[in-house]
Amino acid sequence: MAKIVNIETATTNCSVSISIDGKIVSVKEENTPSYSHSEQLHLFIEEALKEASFSFSDVNAIAVSKGPGSYTGLRIGVSAAKGLCFSLDLPLISVPTLESMANQIQVEPDEVIIPVLDARRMEVYSCVFDGFHNEIRETKAEVIDENSFEEFKGYKKVHIIGSGAEKCEKTLSCSNFIYHKEAFPSAKEMVSLAYKKFKDSNFEDVAYFEPYYLKDFILQTKKA
Repeated sequence: MAKIVNIETATTNCSVSISIDGKIVSVKEENTPSYSHSEQLHLFIEEALKEASFSFSDVNAIAVSKGPGSYTGLRIGVSAAKGLCFSLDLPLISVPTLESMANQIQVEPDEVIIPVLDARRMEVYSCVFDGFHNEIRETKAEVIDENSFEEFKGYKKVHIIGSGAEKCEKTLSCSNFIYHKEAFPSAKEMVSLAYKKFKDSNFEDVAYFEPYYLKDFILQTKKA
């Protein structure tokens, strides 16, 4: 039996789920623009475990959303996950943030899903999945213009999902593009992906694992 704590902090949503053999048994999350992760994450983990009637000694693995996403959010989530793995001697599972997002919707085989996370200005982090949730284009940081995702417009429908969907909708004009602007990464969709990796013993090296930032962190400072 696989009892897994799933942690998602790649965006404004601080999210924790507890699962048994790929099934959710409890969820605790809060999506606020102020990024409550540092204050809420450990509390959410404890509350989700309590709701599931688990203690830390019952847990078999820790799963964490690995990015791309917010530099600070990812650092908080990964640091918490690694700390739990070290202290409890548990394996660490990493789940790609955009793949987890793609699993929020079910589409037809002749459609595609493009999860997009908002980055600076007109930029997004994106990846492309087919109707069976298989990755068909790697994750990129890209600037959205009128030609973005043009190579996929031949599909019946193109589902653009996530916080970057709004800037895409304002720029792209293809009639078969559908925008899911309210979607955000959640630990709920991590569950099935984490369980598959657990069964395959697909674990990370806890000592050396780092979030997938995709781009170098740039410190924003005010001009004098």
